[in-house]
Amino acid sequence: MKKLLFVAALMLVGLGSIAQNVQLHYDFTRSDNNSKAVLTSTVEMFKPDKYGSTFFFVDMNYGESDVKGVSLAYWEIARSLKFWEGPLALHVEYNAGNGIFKLGNNGYGGFNINPAWLFGVDYSWNNASFTRGFTLQAMYKHIEEFDQASYQLTGVWYMHLLGGKVTFSGFADFWKQTQFGKKFVFLSEPQIWYNVTKNFSFGSEIELSKNFISPDFEVYPTAAIKWNF
Repeated sequence: MKKLLFVAALMLVGLGSIAQNVQLHYDFTRSDNNSKAVLTSTVEMFKPDKYGSTFFFVDMNYGESDVKGVSLAYWEIARSLKFWEGPLALHVEYNAGNGIFKLGNNGYGGFNINPAWLFGVDYSWNNASFTRGFTLQAMYKHIEEFDQASYQLTGVWYMHLLGGKVTFSGFADFWKQTQFGKKFVFLSEPQIWYNVTKNFSFGSEIELSKNFISPDFEVYPTAAIKWNF
């Protein structure tokens, strides 16, 4: 559910506000493959200040690979630095995670999502009413134990429609990754939300990926609810 709060952050930078939310997603495709419900929770926070902004999120998957409870945990934290006026900011980011899976009757196995450091720049644009906007990021990427010199391009967008009752938002990542035979990875998660109140929303996300979970082009739709604090 990567960078899902950042679309709200684009609007809030100019307002000097703090944004936090929690989401719960029901993953249709993964649940079908697993013959049981697979859920993903997301906790996000964005806080601007006079020197830029801080953003983080934590994803947890539940029920995959016959694991009871949390089967995967992943987090990102990012800092944008800006000591000047204008659309450009410096960007530093850290990503990491781990997961577990069941080995028949022989216990459990585990794996790491190798930590990654990213350094680069952000370019942001919002219209005058902050009803739509986007951010573009170009970053050097170092994945520990694998890529010594890589890169990532990221785009993030938001659109508030029908007087703010509907929000279309999301992100797209494209990066170089050479381990496991991968050369390039594409990942995007567009979302559509109906905002029942300023706090409660329901909607859907579609995860689109290539060379991420598998070498095939994958589509994973969800049904979701969100609470904004």
